[in-house]
This record gives sequence, structure tokens and C-alpha cells, in this order.
Amino acid sequence: MSEAEGSARSTRLMATSFMALFAIVGLTLYGLPLYYPKFMTELGWSRGEVTFGNMLGKLAIGPLFGFLVGWMIEKRGPRAPLIAGLLVAGGAVAMLGNTSVYWLFLVCYCFNALGYVLAGPLPNQVLLSNNFKEQRGRAMGIAYVGIGIGAFFVPQLTKYLQAEFGWRSALQILGAVIILCGMPLVLMLNKDDVRPPPPKGPQPSLRDVLRSPSFYLIALGSFASVGAVGAVMQHMMVYMTLDQGRNEAQALNVMSWIAGSSLLGRFGAGWLADRLGPKRVMLLVYLLVATGAALLVWGPSGSSIYAFALIFGLGLGGEYMIIPLMAGQIFGITVLGRVMGIIVTFDGVAEASIPYLVARMYKWSSSYDLGFQFVLGLALFGFVAIAVIPVRKHLAAAVPAPTKPEADSGAVS
Repeated sequence: MSEAEGSARSTRLMATSFMALFAIVGLTLYGLPLYYPKFMTELGWSRGEVTFGNMLGKLAIGPLFGFLVGWMIEKRGPRAPLIAGLLVAGGAVAMLGNTSVYWLFLVCYCFNALGYVLAGPLPNQVLLSNNFKEQRGRAMGIAYVGIGIGAFFVPQLTKYLQAEFGWRSALQILGAVIILCGMPLVLMLNKDDVRPPPPKGPQPSLRDVLRSPSFYLIALGSFASVGAVGAVMQHMMVYMTLDQGRNEAQALNVMSWIAGSSLLGRFGAGWLADRLGPKRVMLLVYLLVATGAALLVWGPSGSSIYAFALIFGLGLGGEYMIIPLMAGQIFGITVLGRVMGIIVTFDGVAEASIPYLVARMYKWSSSYDLGFQFVLGLALFGFVAIAVIPVRKHLAAAVPAPTKPEADSGAVS
């Protein structure tokens, strides 16, 4: 492959993950909480009932399919899961626009969770890790900017669609947009793109990974920090409109500020990871998340909420994409699909259960004070868990080295 062909291929692969993450995470994951006030005011459901849909979907689907999807991606590549996931997630969002009964709301969230497992961070992390070596962090950062742009775009799209068509039709249109944005480049993936390069020399097994304390520290750290981020993002729209009394347009603008700040966080985290190493950047990201949570405990009023949006957005930007870089550095890429399948399951449980727990705390105390204090504690716990990981002793390095230096065959620098 010529240098020009290699460059074009690497650009296409980054663009594929960019658009898939734009659709499945940026538009879907960060778009649905914008409709929570409508579910509450129009359908009469409580905070707990609304957040329970997300929790049920993640808890029912993640543990059942996370590891299986990771194994399938390692063996067959991510193309088929990406196609299926985009169709399922887009269809689930559109179905939410038709729901008036609670059981259908829960079914939609279960399908949405399945779409996230199939087409969200997991297959894209493996796709990029398999195809990039020297600039893996940069590639991941560029692709993950798609999440930030989607999260920045979806509040304004929601504002327009709700004003023009009503919230039900807005959800149906959003479901179609998710499929139309994510699908075209995924369909262009070929067998050379989706199959991992053949490994050279001895490789760590999943059993070796599960015997490593570093695996459990990464899982616990990401569980805590992802749970903190998920709780904030799931409740921010409700918090600003129903508790702080901000109008919907202003609240949507704040959400766009968070997403805009996350763009710099996503690209910056990937760029820094290539230069400083994933652990230092992961600690910085988790510290930003904790600082944002501390500002929420303080209670941002007036325009000070934009300071929170800036700081928290930077942490949010690096949150998801730094985890596979850390796992890849310690365990190598040959088992990354299965490793991330397990970690994504952990994170899905956190992203589902912590927002629901915060909603229950609100019911107990009639305030977000206790819930936000809990979120701050989680974020600090995640920071400590990552801080004690012994990065100098990589599991991949513990496997006997081959006679020649190992390289990622076919990887794009």
C-alpha cells in the first residue's frame, strides 16, 4: 500500500468511527435526556421512572451482550455489529416518539442499550486500535470528537424540531437522522479494515488479564467516573429547568456549552496520551470530572453555570476515549475486544444505576444536594483507583518476547 493510499485509508477509518460515534453516542446517548422534562410533564412520570428506563436497558442488555459482542468483534470484525447497532438504536429512538405507556418506554430503552453495545464505543475502539499504532491516541481523539459534535448539535436540533413538529415527531426524526448519519461509511468497511492484524509472538490471554490487579483497578476507576459523568448528564436538563427555573432554551444552550468544551477535551486527551502516556491523561480527565462535580455541589447559579460547563465538558470529552488507550497500553490489542467488552459492561451498569440512584436520593431529600455529593465522591474514588495502577509493569510486557521486535502488521501510523 502506497503512502497516499495508506493516508486515505486512515482518514476513512477515522471518519467512519467519527460518524458512528456522532450518531450512536452524540445524538442518542446525549440526546434522549433532553426529552426527560417532556416525559415528566406530558406523561406524568417521575424522575425515578424516567431514569429507570436507561438503567433497565443498560443492566439487562450490557451484562448479557457486552462480552459476547467483544468476542464477536475480535473474531469477525466490527462491521456487522455497527450496522445492526445503528438500525436498532435509531429504531428505538423513533419508537420513543410513539410511546404513551410505560412498558413500551422500557422496551425502547432496552433496544437502545443493545444498539449502544453493538455500535457504540466498543467496536470503534477495536477498529481504531487494530488499525493505528504510532498515533493511536490521536486517531481515537479525532474519532471521539464526533461524540462532542453530536452532543453539541443535538440540543439545538432538539430545540428546532420540538418547536416545529412537537416532541413526539422530533424523536421520530432524530431516530432517522441517527441511521442516516452513521450508516454510509460503515457500509464501506471491507475485510482488510475490520480484521485485526495477525499477532506476532506470544500474546497475553484473557486469563492473564483477569489475574492482573490492573484490570480491576481500571474497571473500578472507569465504573466510578463513568457513573459520575452519566449521573450529571442524565439529570442536568431536569436540574436546570425544574429545579433552577431556567427556561428550556437557556438549559439547552448550557448543554451545548458542555458539548462544545468536550470537543477540546476529546482531541486534547488523545493528543496528550501519545506524548505523556494514557495514565497521566486519565488522571487529568478524572480530576476535571471531579472538579465539575464539586462545582455542582457548590450550586452554580446565574452565569456561573457556564464555568461548570467548561470544566466538566473538558473532563467529559476525555472520559470514554482514554479508557481503551489505557487498557491497550497495559494488556495489548490482541485481547482488547474482550477486555473492553467486560469494561464496557461495568461502565454500562454504572451509567445506568448511578443516575437512577441520584433520582432516588432526590426523592428522599427533595433536593439534588445529596446526589451531587455522592457523584463527587464517586469521581474522587475513580481518580484514586487509576492513580494506584502500576503502569510500568505492563501485562503485555510480561509475556516472553519474540525473537524480533513486535509490530502491528498492517497498522497505520
